[in-house]
Amino acid sequence: MPELPEVETTLRGIEPYLVNRKIKRLIVRNGSLRWPVPEQLPALMAGQRILALERRAKYLLLKLASGTAILHLGMSGNLRIVEPQTPVGKHDHVDLLVQGGKLLRFNDPRRFGCLLWHSGPGQHSLLVGLGPEPLSASFDGELLYQRSRGRKAPVKTFIMDNKVVVGVGNIYANEALFGAGVRPARAAGQISLDRYRRLADEIKDVLTRAIAQGGTTLKDFVGGDGKPGYFKQQLQVYGRAGLACPVCQRSLTEVRLGQRSTVFCKSCQR
Repeated sequence: MPELPEVETTLRGIEPYLVNRKIKRLIVRNGSLRWPVPEQLPALMAGQRILALERRAKYLLLKLASGTAILHLGMSGNLRIVEPQTPVGKHDHVDLLVQGGKLLRFNDPRRFGCLLWHSGPGQHSLLVGLGPEPLSASFDGELLYQRSRGRKAPVKTFIMDNKVVVGVGNIYANEALFGAGVRPARAAGQISLDRYRRLADEIKDVLTRAIAQGGTTLKDFVGGDGKPGYFKQQLQVYGRAGLACPVCQRSLTEVRLGQRSTVFCKSCQR
């Protein structure tokens, strides 16, 4: 599943082709995504100028004068800038043609992504209650420490909770916990402030490095330019169960936490 670095990479790749451009046409070939694409959306968006493109958690927000189109890549979706004459593939469900001749194409084999519309007051229901962005000044170890008091859930599950902090997906939770020397199954409420400070720093560092590498491509993900992400080459624990720990050389252990693969070092993480 594309995580925050992959969504941020996508945003940076497509933004120059979209912002301040008028929408000529929205083509919906298959509106049966995670939630149905609103039938009136092509008419609502046609002729409007894209004022801004923003990311909130794993959602991309196309800001127009009359409202906001909300995009999510789901499990296997991607957005690419292509030429209008590019042949349409089996899973190319939505095209957004903009002034200047470029086309934004949404491909989603599993159809777990979404394209929704919000024009009412306040935030869309999908965005209400989300925690702070992990790369913002409002996210730090103190916040993790305060929100973890009394929590018995594993710390890995805790930092992947979008109500605590958004965008720390499975890959990057594994990597940040390893960097901070924190065992993933430890109860969130048992971890000290100093260790949460280190963990918050590691979350910021691993996400920043992943964005710089264009995200992580394990199977499906490509950025807006059609290129894969290269952070996979820097992964220290995720996907390396049974291999040597890069620090102590002992074998890395894999367990399931919250139904997700969790790899850690029994020696380096406590």
